[in-house]
Amino acid sequence: MSVFDEDLPKQPSTTHVVGGDISLLSVDELTARIASLETEIERLESEREKKSAGRKAAESLFRG
Repeated sequence: MSVFDEDLPKQPSTTHVVGGDISLLSVDELTARIASLETEIERLESEREKKSAGRKAAESLFRG
């Protein structure tokens, strides 16, 4: 990091921390984080569905 870097405005982190301070984020930054979190929720739900289907298939195999 050079001396000149200190003069640049700090860029907010693109990583969202649950429970973290969001008071300094702009409306655009909040919108971007919401979109990112919605995408992540979809990814998590998809994985949960895959695992649930696999579990149900295994349970039915052992019941049969």
